[in-house]
Amino acid sequence: MKYVLPLLAFLFLVTSCKSTSSASKNNAALADKIVRHAVQHLGAPYKPAGKTSSGFDCSGLVYSTFGAFDINLPRTSYEQATAGKSLGKNTAQAEKGDLIFFKTNRSSRINHVGIVTEADKNEVKFIHSSTTKGVIISSTKESYYEKSFTQLTRILE
Repeated sequence: MKYVLPLLAFLFLVTSCKSTSSASKNNAALADKIVRHAVQHLGAPYKPAGKTSSGFDCSGLVYSTFGAFDINLPRTSYEQATAGKSLGKNTAQAEKGDLIFFKTNRSSRINHVGIVTEADKNEVKFIHSSTTKGVIISSTKESYYEKSFTQLTRILE
């Protein structure tokens, strides 16, 4: 009888960890799909207020990409920054599928967003729609993005 309680506690922990692991695998698979979907639009032109392959603005690319997987996000980068779980500027926590935000051109508020395509503790690569080059993959190692990087947000929990 004295071993029943420790055994039940152990079983609870093991099954709890397993369900979390399964959820993590599902999120990783969904993140892969989201990134693959976004990458299909590489080279699409920049278009103000655009959210289709004929042209995207940065938040339009994020909005339509996540929307293709029935994940509803606000339409603007500023509002998208309030969705999900903020990771602050901790690039060590960044994962594929997270959103990355910037304050560009000396803006006092978030005005640019991308989707993380790969990350390690020193660098985050992300797909976004640039006003000059359209949909491209960039890096936080590039000085422009390094200086304007503001926050990471996890949408897939």
